[in-house]
Amino acid sequence: MSDAVYDVIQIGYGPVSEALALMLGRQGRSVAVCERWTERYPLPRAVCVDHELYRVLAANGMGDILPSVTHAGPLYQWFNADWKELLVIDWQKTSISGGPEVNFVHQPTLEKALDLMVQTQSSVAFHMGWEAISIEQDAELAHVVLRHADTGVEKRLSARYVVGCDGANSIVREAIGSTRENRGFEADWLVIDVLLKDGVTIEKLGIPDAGQYCNPARPTTIVPAGVRDGKKFRRWEFMRLPGETVEELERVDRVWELLSAWAGPDDVELVRHKVYNFRSLIADRWRDRRLLIAGDAAHVMPPFMGQGMCSGLRDAWNLSWKLALILDGKADDRLLDTYQTERLPHVSQITDMAIFLGQMICIPDPAAAAERDLAFLGGAAPPLPPFPQLVGGLLHHAADDQLQSGAGLLSPHGMIEQYGHGIRLDDLVHGGSGFVVITRGFDGKAALDPSSRDALATLGVHYIDLSTNGSADAVRDIDGRIDAFLDERGWSAMIVRPDFYVYGGADDRSNFAALARTLIADLTVAGVHVTKTQSDQNPKEHV
Repeated sequence: MSDAVYDVIQIGYGPVSEALALMLGRQGRSVAVCERWTERYPLPRAVCVDHELYRVLAANGMGDILPSVTHAGPLYQWFNADWKELLVIDWQKTSISGGPEVNFVHQPTLEKALDLMVQTQSSVAFHMGWEAISIEQDAELAHVVLRHADTGVEKRLSARYVVGCDGANSIVREAIGSTRENRGFEADWLVIDVLLKDGVTIEKLGIPDAGQYCNPARPTTIVPAGVRDGKKFRRWEFMRLPGETVEELERVDRVWELLSAWAGPDDVELVRHKVYNFRSLIADRWRDRRLLIAGDAAHVMPPFMGQGMCSGLRDAWNLSWKLALILDGKADDRLLDTYQTERLPHVSQITDMAIFLGQMICIPDPAAAAERDLAFLGGAAPPLPPFPQLVGGLLHHAADDQLQSGAGLLSPHGMIEQYGHGIRLDDLVHGGSGFVVITRGFDGKAALDPSSRDALATLGVHYIDLSTNGSADAVRDIDGRIDAFLDERGWSAMIVRPDFYVYGGADDRSNFAALARTLIADLTVAGVHVTKTQSDQNPKEHV
């Protein structure tokens, strides 16, 4: 057996692994991608990329590609059996990231585009057709034994870290010794993807752009399923009712029978149909020293929030910047302790929201459905909670150790102007990498004491001053989104993490300097090698 050594070994090559390989490859890391299949899974599963992950992918070189493989989401409407609107979620409104709240995507097309980008990263090696059969680690490295699917030949690869993006049956999760919490939701749904034939529109079919038909006789989902080569896909999902078998639902004649209320063979081309078991499972341990898990290996949720793939992509983005600091020698393994601390509560809240929505949809009992309808139509239904933010980890806490209001939120993004030219904020700060200091009315770098300035310089911090002095190099917030975010919190400065989440904010120049010292202290505790300020002020002073 050979024993090649990499920075990172990734087990599995779905969209989460593709994204992580692209992120690490763009950093120049040596990455081994190990996948037991020789070709990507050809059928779609996910159909949504929300505004945050659209921004993340754009910052990682996909900006020119995404418009051709996605389209903006419409209103997401929920109806009862009589087609009375129970709930509406506005996916069309402009998000804090600048685009629509949700974009729809044909997953195989997105994966192909991601794979083509990964293939251009010279530091990424592919081991397709090789299944991981054992994983172990020692003080220096992690080791993976692979077996070729056809020949049975085995080989061993080693790396500083192994990331399991290998799905719900993850071998990496088993090696970590992680168990999974079952949140209690389980339902079988028949998922049908079709391609609209020429001249066929949703108006002709008489279907909503995106909707949940909460009919107890047959709860049904009707949503877009992305675009490929200009052709539109649509998805129907039908809940399996008591007494029905999976085999019965997967018969082609049954598929067409269920579709017949909306579309027939003259309207759509059947792409695929399969019964999926929607579950809610969350791993209790996401890391053991050099082994980590991400995506479905760490969490599985019902699809009613459209957040399964998005949550996995957040895992990859969170890991990528932390691994970058460690692999550059700027941090030690303690930084990875913040991975689960930050990601698990976030994905847990999203899972609970998806379960809440699923429980409203998956009601086959007419009496229970009537009670639900009465609550929603009468305004007595509980509102959806706000979308989760980060609540722990590397975030600013005030003197009483309470999370600062505004810390942990996703930062605003949009177009800014400098030297008379408009540019995306992330493009101005070198592709959205590294910490970013945004100040308004003062020079953030000049506001720091020399010790703090030197410490942050080790991280390659980017400084942006939304100045009002009218100078030629002044930066102006064209969209007003950043200004509005600061105004809402009474801030004149904020520090944004590499994954676009807000570390914390300050209301003036002096408190910004204190905030920077607090960041340096928090980074040091988290294992990042920065020089502490020698200021005699308490780094946890109120900001």
